[in-house]
Amino acid sequence: MKEDCIFCKIISKSIPSTIVYEDDAVMAFNDINPQAPIHAIVIPKKHIERISDLRPEDSKLISKVISAGNKIAKEKKIADSGYRFIINCNKDAGQAVFHIHMHVIGGRQMGWPPG
Repeated sequence: MKEDCIFCKIISKSIPSTIVYEDDAVMAFNDINPQAPIHAIVIPKKHIERISDLRPEDSKLISKVISAGNKIAKEKKIADSGYRFIINCNKDAGQAVFHIHMHVIGGRQMGWPPG
């Protein structure tokens, strides 16, 4: 845990959130500024600042993040119609919080290219 990280504070529950999934390694909550009818953020409980900081030993953790996203899509009934996973890396890509996180977005038609 990193004391000044907003996502670490959500994990410790010192900042409230609407949790939609949680297990021993991962937590997911609704985005406070949703970009689609379904917009959840999935985070590992281990603090890793960016996707480029991943190490080989983190592969199971990232697999759990993706699995949690798939579970959320099924639970929110967007698995059949379609959904998008987004992981930003660094400022130019749009990363605003430096704790790895994956957006699960769905419930509407998505455009391409995305940004």
